[in-house]
Amino acid sequence: MARILVTGSTDGLGRATAAALLDQGHQVIVHARSAERAAAVAELTDRGADRIIVDVADRQAVMDAAAELDGGEAIDAVIHNAGVISGPGLLPVNVVAPYLFTALLGTPTRHVYLSSGMHRGGSTDLAGLDWDGDRVTASYSDTKLFVTTLSATVADRWAPRVSANAVDPGWVPTKMGGAGAPDDFDLGHETQERLATDPHLAVTGGYWHHGEQRQPHPAVADPAFQQDLLAALADATGVELPTR
Repeated sequence: MARILVTGSTDGLGRATAAALLDQGHQVIVHARSAERAAAVAELTDRGADRIIVDVADRQAVMDAAAELDGGEAIDAVIHNAGVISGPGLLPVNVVAPYLFTALLGTPTRHVYLSSGMHRGGSTDLAGLDWDGDRVTASYSDTKLFVTTLSATVADRWAPRVSANAVDPGWVPTKMGGAGAPDDFDLGHETQERLATDPHLAVTGGYWHHGEQRQPHPAVADPAFQQDLLAALADATGVELPTR
């Protein structure tokens, strides 16, 4: 059985993912952004899940949490699920936090990043972005293009020791997607569970939707854009993506 960190696990797809992984017998680390929100994962911790509390919009808090996690029991996989759909936290939460957890956690051999079909409408223009989140300088689509590109970059650079895949969960009925969203909620979290745990899965660098690989935005596989994105993130955070 694997030990898996699921960020953003207090509700929606993240909570469903964590619960399903516990049902399957895996060790799970659930995540809440505050002590108040931690009450939402009490049922999961009562079932044996470990818990971290960290506001992933706070860069230093993410770095501190990564250091604490890295000093504990080895983590096999990370499902980078935490996300916001609007506001100044778009870049810190949707891109910087998964980048830092990826760069700073030394033991995971699988990374799964939550993308969106909306990434196809994202811009590759990295100029003038406020990675600190003091003001809004990117759209939700931009951030999902960036994190999908990060996934492909990690796959390219860390193969074969580490796999990385991105998942479009679809437009599912969650707090973010809205109660009237038309896609199947269960299909929205089953793919990332499989990517994090299936011992026979050899795919890395994939972009997935409901269990099948799809073709992402062309920029995702562009080495120049990959390099520019990594350089921007390293410059903004002071943390470079290491060699694995």
